[in-house]
Amino acid sequence: MKAVETIVIGCSTGGPGALARLLGALDHRLPASVVVCSHATSSPHTMCHLLAQHSTLPVIEACEREPLRGGMVQVAPPDYHLLIERGRRFALSVDEPVGFSRPSIDVLFGSAAEACGEGLIAVILTGANADGAAGLACVRRAGGAAIVQQPDDAAAPAMPRAALELAGADHCVALDEMASLINRLCMT
Repeated sequence: MKAVETIVIGCSTGGPGALARLLGALDHRLPASVVVCSHATSSPHTMCHLLAQHSTLPVIEACEREPLRGGMVQVAPPDYHLLIERGRRFALSVDEPVGFSRPSIDVLFGSAAEACGEGLIAVILTGANADGAAGLACVRRAGGAAIVQQPDDAAAPAMPRAALELAGADHCVALDEMASLINRLCMT
């Protein structure tokens, strides 16, 4: 695996709390871009504000045509699919929901797999649906690494379970072990 440049994280039910714990334990010197896609219905300002209170890295909303930024967390805006294009820039789409979700984790992960290949880590956290499973399979096919929260550790185990069943994982760990794993994968 080449050096990790991008980390994409997907979650749904129970996601804001899980994200706060994960982002709060990442190394503040993390060089990779961190991109979050959550089905949480709060406004982007509210989600960014909540995460910024816990994150060791700055947190902002991802915007159309903006570049991915290393050492920063960028959050998908509600009601838009977030895509990563070659050249490491964001694109927003109002295409139909995928699996009843917009933003869709599958859409983000699939585009990230194409744009980032082996320099990508994809993370599936707690959630009550199967969004992210197909995208995680794309990431693994492109040579990226897959990290899935242990289903019995998740507030809602359906999303991690679906990801494991469809795509498998390079690492399946408890939430409290995830940041140290990501730090190790990105900082060595």
